[in-house]
Amino acid sequence: MGNGVTIRGSLPGVWPRAEAGPGFAPRFPWLGGDLQTLRYYFFPASEDLSAWPQERLSLPVPGGDGDTLLAALHRPQGATERPLVILVHGLTGCEGSSYMFETTRSFLRLGYPVMRLNLRGAGPSRTTCRRSYCGGSGDNVEAALAVLDIEEARRGIVLVGFSLGGTVILHYLAQTVRAVAPLCAITVSTPFDLGAVIRRLMQPRNTLYHRWLLARMKEAVVGGASEISPPQQAAVLAARSIREFDNAFTAPHHGFVDCDDYYARCSVTGLLDRIDTPLLLLHARNDPWIPADPYEDIAGDTPPNVILMLTDNGGHVGFHDRRNVTPWYNTVIQAYLERVLPPM
Repeated sequence: MGNGVTIRGSLPGVWPRAEAGPGFAPRFPWLGGDLQTLRYYFFPASEDLSAWPQERLSLPVPGGDGDTLLAALHRPQGATERPLVILVHGLTGCEGSSYMFETTRSFLRLGYPVMRLNLRGAGPSRTTCRRSYCGGSGDNVEAALAVLDIEEARRGIVLVGFSLGGTVILHYLAQTVRAVAPLCAITVSTPFDLGAVIRRLMQPRNTLYHRWLLARMKEAVVGGASEISPPQQAAVLAARSIREFDNAFTAPHHGFVDCDDYYARCSVTGLLDRIDTPLLLLHARNDPWIPADPYEDIAGDTPPNVILMLTDNGGHVGFHDRRNVTPWYNTVIQAYLERVLPPM
């Protein structure tokens, strides 16, 4: 351990020592996994990106029966040769999530163009998509990159996934054929074993988290344009747990037998060996939602292209550091990109 951070793996020139790197120091009073997780709930990040006017992108899904993904593109002030950073939100999130705003602002200030992508049925994409997304929806990233025809993307692409968005990115990276090979990818607080996550969320200590997520999942499906039959809608509204919701909607909507089949087939345990993209995985041991066991399991034998950073503290997509305004993971991602990307 070093400053509460364990690092495993090394790419040439990127934190070559196994136990080194920037430490994480939680900001008072946001101490412990729950408070780190909840800080943005009580104090949302600023939504002011007026210094970098937004361009709305419509990305038709090839063969998607009319579905269109919507994204927000921001360009940094002044000329840049830096690659495009594409942010992918987590479960029930969208382009308007606090972590999406804060990371967008952080990397625009560093001179990176940034695109906030809404997966199928999320945020603004609710009204333009009949299909929804799940943990295995790497095809959503494939669809966006296949039709993304902007100058910023021609300089290269960096993928950053938060929570379930990281799972989606890993499924894309594990595909045999990809529309675009990104320069590198980063995940933050990403679930590896979906079944273990559901069991964790259904523990009594996580009752409020579970209820909150379930309510937002129902709202996204019933309030959008998702293909859902009246009996399915009734079952969704009656669901008393995320397992029941996934049995009623997620599994049949995406072609799985039931929720257990979905959890098993869309977990990313075992996918890393099929990924050759430089990859940084960030996770906190005290994440109240996502068990750290799968990360500990791979810590002793990370693939050569993977760097794993495990902290003792940080919560779920929290990492609010006492030394920086922006979350600690943005500082780490910046340092990683400076070392892994070719010189500008």
